[in-house]
Amino acid sequence: MTGRTVLVTGGTSGIGKATAVGLATLGAHVAITGRNPKHLEDAVREIRTAGGGQVEGFLADLSSQSEVRRLAGEVLASLPRLEVLVNNVGGYWNTRHVSADGLERTFALNYLAPFLLTNLLLKRLKQSAPARVVTVASNVQSMGRIDFENLQGERDYSGARAYNQSKFADVLFSHELARRLQGSPVTANALHPGVVSTAFGAEDPGTIQRVFIPIVRPLMKTPAQGAATSIHVASAPDLEHVTGCYFSNSKAKKSAKQSYDTATALRLWQVSADLVGLDTAH
Repeated sequence: MTGRTVLVTGGTSGIGKATAVGLATLGAHVAITGRNPKHLEDAVREIRTAGGGQVEGFLADLSSQSEVRRLAGEVLASLPRLEVLVNNVGGYWNTRHVSADGLERTFALNYLAPFLLTNLLLKRLKQSAPARVVTVASNVQSMGRIDFENLQGERDYSGARAYNQSKFADVLFSHELARRLQGSPVTANALHPGVVSTAFGAEDPGTIQRVFIPIVRPLMKTPAQGAATSIHVASAPDLEHVTGCYFSNSKAKKSAKQSYDTATALRLWQVSADLVGLDTAH
């Protein structure tokens, strides 16, 4: 990865930080995002120490569209090249929270943020090609569905259902992006990092986080193990032309059958473009 620039969203802890460390160790110029200034500063220092090389931090709360847009502007001003975008940021909330834009927070952060940021940085990725868009999803995508009539969970909210929907949306987005980029030197792939021991869901935990996770934590992957697939998809030379795939344990596998439904993916793309004020011609 020497000479290549990578942006990892949500890079101050957990899988994101481990991904940044791994890519920095491979020689990449790494940039990360975080929403806490102290955590961001500490993570940049830690990644620089562990991986060596150039590491930058960008402060942004990606649940807010204005922050995503500001971040994209800062990235474009600071990074003349961008070979890899790792859409890693994500969260889980057991109760319904609303973002600065009045949208359900899980959907806003886990899905709309990668959708908007990727579109805003796509021109730079194309200019820097060969380039890759890597989106961290989850195997719960197989349980997700897009409820277009209740996209923001205003009726009968469930934290698990909102999370499953957001991760299914990430896979639909990745497949649709790959179709739109077909024939270009920019690839788009999604992945499942595994069940990883992090502080995931700690802000507003559900029963699974409070009761079940502490019991199974010894069996869960470490953040470094969870980051292995992200690092592989972002850097493996033999994946330079591989696009539209879903990876688990660093191997391509089939995502949920309904994630290949082009009509649903297209409808989601158009709805998303409207929600973020993006020209659907993108």
